[in-house]
Amino acid sequence: MHKSIIVIGSGFSSLSAACHLAKAGHQVTIFEKNSTLGGRARQLKREGFTFDMGPSWYWMPDVFETFFNHFDKKASGYYTLEKLDPAYHVWFKDEIVTIGDTLEKIAIEFERIEKGSSLKLKKFIDKAAVNYDIAINDIVNKPGVSPFELVTPQTAIRVNQFFKTISDDVRRDFKNEKLVSILEFPVLFLGAKPDKTPAFYRFMNYADFGLGTWHPTGGMHAVIQGMISLSKSLGVQMHTDSPATKIVTENGSIKGVMINDSLQTADFVVSGADYHHTETLLDDNDKQYSEAYWDKKTFAPSSLLFYVGFDKKFDKVAHHNLFFDTDFEEHAKTIYDDLEWPKEPLFYANFPSISDETMAPEGKENGFFLIPIAPGVEDTEALRTQYFDIIMERLERLSGQDFRNHIIFKESFCVKDFIKEYNSYKGNAYGMANTLLQTAFLRPKLKSKKVKNLYFTGQLTVPGPGVPPALISGKLTADLIAKNL
Repeated sequence: MHKSIIVIGSGFSSLSAACHLAKAGHQVTIFEKNSTLGGRARQLKREGFTFDMGPSWYWMPDVFETFFNHFDKKASGYYTLEKLDPAYHVWFKDEIVTIGDTLEKIAIEFERIEKGSSLKLKKFIDKAAVNYDIAINDIVNKPGVSPFELVTPQTAIRVNQFFKTISDDVRRDFKNEKLVSILEFPVLFLGAKPDKTPAFYRFMNYADFGLGTWHPTGGMHAVIQGMISLSKSLGVQMHTDSPATKIVTENGSIKGVMINDSLQTADFVVSGADYHHTETLLDDNDKQYSEAYWDKKTFAPSSLLFYVGFDKKFDKVAHHNLFFDTDFEEHAKTIYDDLEWPKEPLFYANFPSISDETMAPEGKENGFFLIPIAPGVEDTEALRTQYFDIIMERLERLSGQDFRNHIIFKESFCVKDFIKEYNSYKGNAYGMANTLLQTAFLRPKLKSKKVKNLYFTGQLTVPGPGVPPALISGKLTADLIAKNL
């Protein structure tokens, strides 16, 4: 029973769904609104510099490997990976904490900061490893249809971990605020505050310290290029500059999608575009969720991003750098509770050309900077300039180096751009947060309850935010279609 299937969007989840559906023998066509493929994982190329515009962390390499293994391929057949050492630097007011490429190195660094913490760390990561195994094998590969998906022998004995928080877990074992911040950091990838994220999600600490931080040569877009190559080999058709303007239904079932004023008919439609935006393409009686529903949800932060070309190389900084020289909790409060611009923002600085010479011309440095901000905040050029100056001043002061006088060019990307380029709800950057009440079956559904043969995939549905979950989400959607057939 081979069907014609339209996939809206070309990000990680869309490409994953397209590959799995094409492997099953369906005729799959991707329509992408922008001029290049990759969704938020697009590239910016300028004056010999190459920037990943969105995702820049390669964690959970096993999930990527599993994706390619489904097609009897290996990730190494499409791109080259390097394990980073150091994985990243964490900058505080008075020192730099180095996170190495092994748990042993990280334990030594923890012990330096807090006597007795190395043994606690190893026990903490051992427990996180168990949770990781349960999460990957039992939970995230479930389609979010029923609460009973969460009930397994392994989760039953850990049920309390869904009612305690990451903050509870970390602060029970560690007292030094620097170590607490470092251990709470990974859940920011889930889009929520540590004190609102179930303790079970400590498996992200195993993803960090246990599996390590990697870099694909050429940047994260190299993964997208690998998936595009795989998609084409499976027969997937792809069209750019092809925005979906209307999802057409007939008698409660999919008829097709309006693309550039032309109806493209299909038996099934899978949308990897923003979930809220996708529902605006439907008639009112075909929508599952009201505006009030979306407004009440906790969304992951948006981001103010800068892509900067520098005319010299820098030392002291690592490939990945987290600047925690201001108050972690105060920043979180302003973006999650107050929904305002943070006065003293934490920020992330990425210099991929330190590890990968393909990312910048010889003797020059590629800089990518990210400030997490609340979705929906005011976005003006004046604010972008103000915050660039704030983070540059701190970067220069803490590293003892001159950055601003070596800028060749600077481009920015913020709330308005997330809305314009990706139809992102309130300009969020990472989707819907994985809080207790927005986990698994409590997230928007992969399968429409109103329209037959309409499906969704991506970071607003299950499993949640992040690149590895997006790969899994695409497969979950393809599996649901297979089950329906």
